[in-house]
Amino acid sequence: MPMIDVYATAGTFTDKHQLARDLAATLMAIEEVPDIPMFRQNTAAFVHELPAGDLSNVDGASHHVRVQVLTNAGALDRDKQFAVVRRFTDMIADAAADPTLADRTWVLLTEAVPGGWGLAGHAHTNDELIAAARRQIAELQAAAGDR
Repeated sequence: MPMIDVYATAGTFTDKHQLARDLAATLMAIEEVPDIPMFRQNTAAFVHELPAGDLSNVDGASHHVRVQVLTNAGALDRDKQFAVVRRFTDMIADAAADPTLADRTWVLLTEAVPGGWGLAGHAHTNDELIAAARRQIAELQAAAGDR
């Protein structure tokens, strides 16, 4: 289940909650994971506001945004990597109502090692996550068949 962390100077975004929700939904769509509760409830974005002065490049500028995206290993092939970086960059600039922010938005893609994805007190491997998703899909299909 992907985690997204956005770091920006306080006041960069007017609606942080909507940005977080949109980033999470966009990542689910790009990854092409099933639209099931397991993924919907555990794909999340966190918007971290930094006080003025807590962010700087070498020149002293602090009007940058850093987006860290953590996925399970192999979740993003090369085309999906391009899609995440492009769409997240655009979404950040739009949410800040500042088209020039696209040039100052860093998107970092990171993969969790197998077993490096903890949820509900268990360090999951990719195979375990896939098995859990398949179980949930089967349960949802069975429940829909009972109606």
